[in-house]
Amino acid sequence: MKKLMKVLNPLLILSLLMGTMPVMVQAQPSQLVSTQSALDAIQVSNERARINDLLARTEVREQLVNYGVEMNEVEARVAAMTDQEVLQMADQLDNMPAGANAVIGALLTVFIVLLITDLLGLTNVFPFTR
Repeated sequence: MKKLMKVLNPLLILSLLMGTMPVMVQAQPSQLVSTQSALDAIQVSNERARINDLLARTEVREQLVNYGVEMNEVEARVAAMTDQEVLQMADQLDNMPAGANAVIGALLTVFIVLLITDLLGLTNVFPFTR
């Protein structure tokens, strides 16, 4: 029995170590995410939702159609905005006065952003920029 244990003990220890090796390799964290970057991502997501909610309002849609802008182009452009552009636009929306002027100001902001991107050749919204 002692001879059997002398042979089995090292084999059992070796098999135990070999069985736990993949678990030990996976236990190491690959990359940590900072709290600030997680909060920034949440803020950008909230601001993008706020811009989309503003564009979903009927009076905003009617004004954009009156300017000759198609809603498909506006939605595509908002979806293509970088995080920095979203935060900048949200900051401009926060600085606008409340009331009816805010809707017109928001429309003008969207119009100016689309016009600038159209002039730079990034979008193709307005035919008069060619």
